Amino acid sequence: MAVRVATAKLAAAVANEGAIGIIAGTGLSPQGLQEEIRKARKLTSGYIGVNILFAATQFAELVKAAMIEKIDFIVSGAGFSRDVFTWGKEFNVPVFSMASSARVGKLAEKMGASAIIVEGKEAGGHLGTDRSIFDILPEVVDAVNIPVIAAGGIMDGCDIAKALDYGASGVQMATRFVASEECEASDKFKELYLSSSPEDSVLIDSPVGLPGRAIRNHLTESLLEHKKLPIKECKGCLKHCSRTFCIFDALEKAVDGDVENGLVFSGEYFHRIKEILPVKKIIEQLVEEYEMCRRNEKPCGC
Repeated sequence: MAVRVATAKLAAAVANEGAIGIIAGTGLSPQGLQEEIRKARKLTSGYIGVNILFAATQFAELVKAAMIEKIDFIVSGAGFSRDVFTWGKEFNVPVFSMASSARVGKLAEKMGASAIIVEGKEAGGHLGTDRSIFDILPEVVDAVNIPVIAAGGIMDGCDIAKALDYGASGVQMATRFVASEECEASDKFKELYLSSSPEDSVLIDSPVGLPGRAIRNHLTESLLEHKKLPIKECKGCLKHCSRTFCIFDALEKAVDGDVENGLVFSGEYFHRIKEILPVKKIIEQLVEEYEMCRRNEKPCGC
């Protein structure tokens, strides 16, 4: 969701419906992130968090900028930071730590995490595991004493019910909300979610040093053929970069509408999305599906 996909407009729309909105801070400047937070505050009185990748060069500056703005919580992933918990205590801002194993979850709890977001292989973007969310989730729930949030492959109300049955306190959803009217990514970006097939979910080697799940296009085909793509100008956005291609440039191209030469991150089950809807309608559908699942009126994998 980083690089202008999950912005203030989308986060606020989600928060206005009683859920929790998250702004993707990676790819923004510290000042730009603060402006997004202020924009969101004008649009909602609900809860707003910020997700920042530890792999980003400006991780510390972005986290502190968000905390100065009194963000409701920070989500930290794509690497493990011990310092973020110290900053959280200093600014009195809760930190939610991404984890793909019980070991990392226990470490995060020991360091001071307020919640663990368990992410499985079904998630879009950077991945820390090749295991399913429903394999990992019970292990983390048993290992920690703080809330556990399920992420990766959660697409409808029955998925939510299943995650809660597996012990989660809540779920994190990203892919479904890309195909929303409030998402500020280009129409071509959203339409790729609707026009691609299940087999178009592919894994690429990200310059971050982790696998990344994306939708197949000209760029991913080149990467899968191990082609090194030219970098016109290095922005120094990552602490460590393989320099096989510029991920910042690729993400920017995609969000601006070049969905063949840009990188379109997406969860594995994007093909289950059938239409672009307002956030309000998406959440109403999720609630309806959840309630139907609980009444055994809708088949699901629970």
